[in-house]
Amino acid sequence: MKTTQPETEKPCVVDKPASYHIGPQEIGEEEIELVTAALRKKDLFRFFKKSGESYTGQFEKEFGALTQVRYALAVNSGTSALICGLVGLGVGSGDEVIVPAYTYIATAAAVLAVRAIPVIAEIDESLTLDPVDVEKKITPRTKAIIPVHMRGTPSRMDEIMAIARKHGLKILEDCAQCNGGFYKGRPVGSIGDAGAFSLQQFKIITAGEGGAIVTNDKMIFDRAGCYHDAAFSFWIQEEPGMSLGIPPFLGENYRMSELNGALALAQVRKRERILGQLRAIKQRMLAGLDGVKGIQLQDVPDPRGDCGISLVFYVETPERAKRVAEGLRTEGMAAGSLFDKGIPDRHIYYHWDYVLEKRSSDPYGHPWTDTVRPCQVTYHADMCPQSIEILGRCVVIPLTQKMSDAHVESCIVALRKVLGRP
Repeated sequence: MKTTQPETEKPCVVDKPASYHIGPQEIGEEEIELVTAALRKKDLFRFFKKSGESYTGQFEKEFGALTQVRYALAVNSGTSALICGLVGLGVGSGDEVIVPAYTYIATAAAVLAVRAIPVIAEIDESLTLDPVDVEKKITPRTKAIIPVHMRGTPSRMDEIMAIARKHGLKILEDCAQCNGGFYKGRPVGSIGDAGAFSLQQFKIITAGEGGAIVTNDKMIFDRAGCYHDAAFSFWIQEEPGMSLGIPPFLGENYRMSELNGALALAQVRKRERILGQLRAIKQRMLAGLDGVKGIQLQDVPDPRGDCGISLVFYVETPERAKRVAEGLRTEGMAAGSLFDKGIPDRHIYYHWDYVLEKRSSDPYGHPWTDTVRPCQVTYHADMCPQSIEILGRCVVIPLTQKMSDAHVESCIVALRKVLGRP
């Protein structure tokens, strides 16, 4: 009698999205129309235009209104936005700026770019700054704190703002991954002294490359404007209603072109719809996990303000996190554990080699070797054990607004199946 082997069990997950890039998936006729119109004008410089004629200027106006701030400045990257924000806040040589142990290396790099020193603080189970450790890291040289709203999750802004007020510190919100998020009814970026956003390929809305700095403070805006363009004070003389309230100083060239501005303008008009879809999908996924034992959901400081770009939970050990992530991938899901010593994820301070080793492009080693205000900060790979422990137990599932109902339901089946294993 002939016997047959059982068929290999098929993965649970069906109807997978073509991409997990949120903003790029929305590129359609609106973006094509505006970018094509910019090309047809054959004038891609954002200045020297009448009010309302610049696509970059229109983006700034609409983005500022959505973020509920008086001033918005478009720049060519999220890193440029951070740098201009720090300059706007008056951060400079030898100042210390507190950054989280979990953020893209650009956050620390921006601090170094203004010749200041990044001080790395622990995160908690929100995946954002731990206010308790932030206060421990404050010294007489601390000038600012950069709370990073990681993976679309707003930071604990009440606690962080209270610490800043107590110690007289400035707050620059890094909103690169949280464009459109809010905290207790206030848009992220509008809570601190300034906010920095990214419009890069992998973000909620995209200009291909780009960023924005926002603030309610005219002095911060003017300083950021000067630094984003070495000739800013000259160009704005031609801009209706614009004036510079400070003496100009040397800047770089971080301007946004009209091509990027046109793309950003089309995308920002889609942001609220995208976020509505993402939040609804995340709520369905969370409801599907109800009753599952052996996991701890991410502690989101304001669940309503979460952008919904990822589903995060914790298991007992790093070893189990890796098994769960591998099991979910076998079932056809996009999933991963967060920390692995062998995988150089530049979102984790452990892998910020040029920061930990105090390397510099400067032939004299600045800012690490400043003789006027010598660096007093030391680094080592195990300096934030709480963060490493949290990240090690973490499992992350990226979400996209293009997930179909069938895909979401099959992901829930896969999650319950894999998490039911020991």
